[in-house]
Amino acid sequence: MEGETKRTDLRSFLESIRSSEVLEDRVSLITQIGNCCQVDPSDLALLIEWLVTFWKESTCLSLSNCMLNKAVLCAAAKYLESDISNYISQFLILGTKANVWCIKHLQVIIMSIEEARDEEHSNLFCQLIMDALSFSLAIISILTRSPMLGEKVLMLSIETFISELLNLTKSLIFEVKKIHLITSEVLKVAQVVLDAAVKLCRAYFQTVRQDFMEMSINSGERSEEDGHVDYARHIVAITATTIECLYELGIFAASGGGNLVSVLNISWKGVVFLLQLDKGALAERVNISDIILTLISLATETLQCAAETWSSATEKETPIVSEAKRTFLPIKFYLINAVRISSEYSFLAIDIYQEISRCVLLISSVGISLSRKTHLRAVSEALIEFLEPTSFLLLHTLLNSADVKFESKIQILDWLFSYTIDSGSVNMERDFESSADLFSTIFTVNSDAIPKSEVLLLGRVVLFMNLLRSSSTLKDEMVHAIAKKLDMLMNALMHEDVYSSILSLHTPVLCASGPEPGLTWQPLFYSILHSLKVFLVVASCCRLAWIELESFLFKNLIHPHFLCLDIVRELWSFVIRHTEIDVINHVVERLCILFKGLASAEPVLTPFCTLRKMARSMCCLLTNTTSAAKDQVYLSVTTDEKSYLSSIMLIALLLEGFPLDSLSDNLKLSAIRKIVTAFYGFMESNSKGLRLNGSLGSSDFIGLPVHALSSLMHSCEIKSSEIIDNKDISQILKFAISLVHGVGDAAAEFKDHYAKVLSAVLDVISTSKQSYISDEMKGLILELQTLFMATSDSDNVLYQCKPSLVSFMVSFSHLEIADGEGSELYSAILSLYHVLLRERHWAFNHLAVGAFANFAACTSCSQLWRFIPDDAALSLVESLS
Repeated sequence: MEGETKRTDLRSFLESIRSSEVLEDRVSLITQIGNCCQVDPSDLALLIEWLVTFWKESTCLSLSNCMLNKAVLCAAAKYLESDISNYISQFLILGTKANVWCIKHLQVIIMSIEEARDEEHSNLFCQLIMDALSFSLAIISILTRSPMLGEKVLMLSIETFISELLNLTKSLIFEVKKIHLITSEVLKVAQVVLDAAVKLCRAYFQTVRQDFMEMSINSGERSEEDGHVDYARHIVAITATTIECLYELGIFAASGGGNLVSVLNISWKGVVFLLQLDKGALAERVNISDIILTLISLATETLQCAAETWSSATEKETPIVSEAKRTFLPIKFYLINAVRISSEYSFLAIDIYQEISRCVLLISSVGISLSRKTHLRAVSEALIEFLEPTSFLLLHTLLNSADVKFESKIQILDWLFSYTIDSGSVNMERDFESSADLFSTIFTVNSDAIPKSEVLLLGRVVLFMNLLRSSSTLKDEMVHAIAKKLDMLMNALMHEDVYSSILSLHTPVLCASGPEPGLTWQPLFYSILHSLKVFLVVASCCRLAWIELESFLFKNLIHPHFLCLDIVRELWSFVIRHTEIDVINHVVERLCILFKGLASAEPVLTPFCTLRKMARSMCCLLTNTTSAAKDQVYLSVTTDEKSYLSSIMLIALLLEGFPLDSLSDNLKLSAIRKIVTAFYGFMESNSKGLRLNGSLGSSDFIGLPVHALSSLMHSCEIKSSEIIDNKDISQILKFAISLVHGVGDAAAEFKDHYAKVLSAVLDVISTSKQSYISDEMKGLILELQTLFMATSDSDNVLYQCKPSLVSFMVSFSHLEIADGEGSELYSAILSLYHVLLRERHWAFNHLAVGAFANFAACTSCSQLWRFIPDDAALSLVESLS
């Protein structure tokens, strides 16, 4: 009876509140409920139901509704510390009403604040907002401690309550600058609400999982009737709503100019955390791709703003490393969160691989562009240290994910690393008047244009190098796929701005090991070589990748571009130095097969022909092999059934520096003997003039024994006297004189034949000091003077003889010359030096000056100034007189 009496008294008291027409009286009575009235737990449901009815839904232009609603909230809040598990629905309804009403009333108050009227009303509303947030936080805390799973109505109430609370929180943060009265307090409570919402979602997910496990253990099978699926559906909906709210706040805070850092941090971290709770269910409710795209866009836009600012900075405004890092900190924050989401949802992130790859490529391109500017070195270092590893991890996440199909991964590589050089392409640097223009252009390249974009080409090379260096963390199938993209690198390196940058640029590189780990500046060329060598080691552990890589290296041994060729040769040398003997033998065998295939139709005396390139590559490789490998190459070349092909291949090797000295002793002596014997045989059979009607029909095959001996004399560490007998010097000089006559007397179509052989003979003579004291030397000099003085400078036939003439002139300091106008020999030497020193080609200039310098230092002539023509090509020559 006593309980019924109390319930009757409470109901009467509540009826009196409802019937009161005076606002102040009603507020006073509601306040008494919290302060004075003792309500039994059994009456709590009745009380909260009535408090909900007391709430005024309409907004107000004065204090009235604010005062009443504040009193209602304060009264209800007094009982939140009680056990309200049985009455949670009523509290949820009241909290929802409070949040909805605050949202509607917010704009009214903001207008009031802007118009500077009714400040008291504004203050009261701000207090009410704080009360509403505190009330909702208390409810969330209760739900988090003991997540309640109930019928559909309860779950809908929770879902609606959380949704409206987040809407209110979002609205307050959006308008926080306008609520200047309690800005800091609002922000603090709003952040607590966001954090509490995240914790609530986690608590519910854990409860549902545990509930599911218990039911599975107890019943073996769960049915739709047990309500578990409904619980999960509502919890996913609550979590999705929270994610959407945090997502919108994250975007807003990013544009807040740095004033909302705490909101930025809690919002995006909350998004990432919640998305990790259940990627299967959440992927159906939340647009994951949009979230990743937004993070990437925020990172890109922030980087663009910073890059354009720095590009216009003068050297006096040089930023320091700490300043650059502060600028890059939010960019790294966006990228890290994008990486975390992409790693969980790689099966969705692959759909936006172009935008993801574009972001990574832009960062590489900006980094390499910054390194061009001396005063921006600190910025470049900060970018490499802060941004590049994280951005690359974003790409790596897709390439290394088990949830992404291999075909999709190949699509990424094709999109990023497919490039064919266009002969009509523009220069990437000279088209821009300033660095600002360059950066502006970099960021305007959209995803569709990236595969053909040249402004990002150097950045693409840098990105590819990063991929090569990290290839050890990739699966074998991806290592194989990357090996197939090495041709892109070769194509890119041929671009004029790329190879010039690689040869001139130094870039910061992260060194994770060594005595002083950290950043170091290295030539870009060295960095590329290092990356390729790392990839060689990785690919050697993957059979298919190694086959692809080996094919690439063999194919490019005769690459047309000098830089690509040097890189391939260096890689081959690296392989030879660090591989097993069986692999070396296999490589040498294949090299010989390729070499023989090129020998049939190659003009061997043309310096940069395919055969000579191949010979040069082989010689570079052989310097790192054993004598047995060199013997194998020599025997393979010289034992060919077709002797003229053997001669062609051998001369190509000798001209490119074949290490004949490294052959085994017996083979070396045999090789020298064959070359010398062939030379004397050729000289005897052509003593009266070259046989120009041979069956080979090409000037390249005439005089090969002479070229072979010439190369031998210059490359083999054997004294010339051990190869050429003194008794044969006279014969060689006479042969040279006959060749001079042949050049002068032969018909035009045969002059070239004589000139090439003459050039080789002059090289042979220049290596023997004994030749210069022979009686026939004077005759040869006079004949050479007659030949060169009687020929115009534009004669292309004699032009090819001038390098050998320089070598020939170097050793004239050993010759006794009568110094005077009447000396025939003196005049002839003077004329020949004039021919060389008048030459306008830079290479001949250096050779000629070097030759004359040696002559000037050692000769007994006293009037050296006579040897220098008035129109000498280099002013440096004048100083030698």
